Amino acid sequence: MKDLSERALRYLDECSDETFALLESLCKVPAPSHHEEKRAAFCLDWFKSHGAEGAYIDEAQNVVFPMNCEGRDDIIVFMAHTDTVFPDREPLPYEKDDAYIYCPGVCDDTICLVQMMMAVQYILKYNLKPNCGMLFVANACEEGLGNLKGVRQIMKDYAGRISALFTIDGDYRYIVNRCVGSHRYRVTVETEGGHSYNAFGNQNAIYYMSDLICRLYAQEVPQKEGTKTTYNVGMIEGGTSVNTIAQKVSAMYEYRSDDEESLAFMKQSFEKEIERTKAKGVSISVELLGERPCSGEVDEAVLQALSENCMAIQSKHSGLPCVAESGSTDCNIPMSLGVPAVCVGSFLGAGVHTREEKLQISSVPIGTKIVMEMILNYFED
Repeated sequence: MKDLSERALRYLDECSDETFALLESLCKVPAPSHHEEKRAAFCLDWFKSHGAEGAYIDEAQNVVFPMNCEGRDDIIVFMAHTDTVFPDREPLPYEKDDAYIYCPGVCDDTICLVQMMMAVQYILKYNLKPNCGMLFVANACEEGLGNLKGVRQIMKDYAGRISALFTIDGDYRYIVNRCVGSHRYRVTVETEGGHSYNAFGNQNAIYYMSDLICRLYAQEVPQKEGTKTTYNVGMIEGGTSVNTIAQKVSAMYEYRSDDEESLAFMKQSFEKEIERTKAKGVSISVELLGERPCSGEVDEAVLQALSENCMAIQSKHSGLPCVAESGSTDCNIPMSLGVPAVCVGSFLGAGVHTREEKLQISSVPIGTKIVMEMILNYFED
C-alpha cells in the first residue's frame, strides 16, 4: 500500500467540480438492468474523449477499457456497475442541498462509477503505465434479475487471465469478501377457476399459492455457525376480479445463503414444497429467474491480503473502522471460479434501493481518494 502522490491529491482537488458534474450527468441517464444502452454509450464516449484507446462495448453492454492486457494472464479488474434497480426509462429526478444529493441510483452505483472514471482520467492524463494487465469495466446487469450478466461476460471473455477483481459498490465502512449465493424463481399456480357464486367450490389458484407461501415461511433454515440463510416472497400477482375464482397466480421467491451446503438445503426444501402442491391436483410451474453462486475454491491467503489492504485504505481516508461482510455482488462470479475478489465501498449515504436514495456530499472526495489509491497501487505514479 502506497500513499497518493501530491500530484494525485492536487488533481482530485482541482477536479472536484468536474466530478460532481459528471455525477449529475450520469444520474440523468436511465439504466435499468438489461437496458443500459444509453448509459453505456455515454460512458464509452467519455472514455474515448479522454484518450482511452481500445475501449469498447461488449455483447453484455459492458463498457470495457483494457490497458496492457495483450498476451497477459495477470489482469487486475476494477469495475462499477451502470445499471440501477429502478425500471424507469426516463431520466430520474436529481436534486441537492448543502448536505446531500438526492436521486434514485445516485449511491448504487453511480457515484462509484464516477469515482472510477475520474481515476482513469488521471491515469490517461499523465500517461501512467500499469505494472500488470488492467481492465476497467463499467458493467451491466448487477442488480436483481440482471443476474450478474455483465461480470459473467468479463469472466468468460478473459477466462484464465484474471488474477484479481475489485468491484466498487457500497459504503466505505465495509468491504464484501464472502459471497451470498441465491436462487430466484417465478412460481405459477393454475386451476379451473370460475364464477365466485355459480362455480363455488372450484379450485382457487390464490388459495393454493397462499398455502404454498405459508409452508415456505414455516420451513426451518440451516443454523450453521458463522453462516446466514434467508428466504423471501417479493411479489404476488394474478386473479381476475373480486367475483372470479382465480385461475392463475404467480409469485416471485428467492432464498439466499453465504454457505453452499445451506443453499443446496434450501433448494431441496423448496422443491419438496412444490411437489406437495402438485400432489393436491393443481398445475404448478417453476421458472428459474436468476442464480448467483457462493464462493468457490479461492486462495484464502491472497484474498485475506487483498481484503486487509482494501480495509486499510478505506479506514485511512475515512477515519472510520472498516469491517468485512457477506454480500451478493459482482464478486460472486469470479469467486465461484476461484478468482479472489473484493467489493469495496466509496461513499456514505442512505435509502439505497428506494426513491429516497441520497448521497452524503462530504463523503465523495473521501471515497474518490479511496478508489484512486486502490487503483494506483497497480501503477507507477
